[in-house]
Amino acid sequence: MGNKTTPFNKTGIKKLPNNKPVLYKIKTESGNTNYAGIAKRGRVQERIEEHLGKIPGTSVQIEQFSSIKDAGKKEGNVIKNIQPKYNKKGK
Repeated sequence: MGNKTTPFNKTGIKKLPNNKPVLYKIKTESGNTNYAGIAKRGRVQERIEEHLGKIPGTSVQIEQFSSIKDAGKKEGNVIKNIQPKYNKKGK
């Protein structure tokens, strides 16, 4: 599916596609992942915007999937392998 990276601010988030489930990563200036999560189709922008002011980051990267189940599988792998600083332990 599609991948896209945009600034982690309201303007950048509004440019993200909302038509498919996504795995999103909030990234630091150096490219490290501070947080990884998933969002359902139709809630992508709203879900990512909920993190503004709570999780530091300079960009957000999304990867689109055909189902939320597929996005969830990838999220689990990302959290297990990268262990982002702001994801709760044991997820």
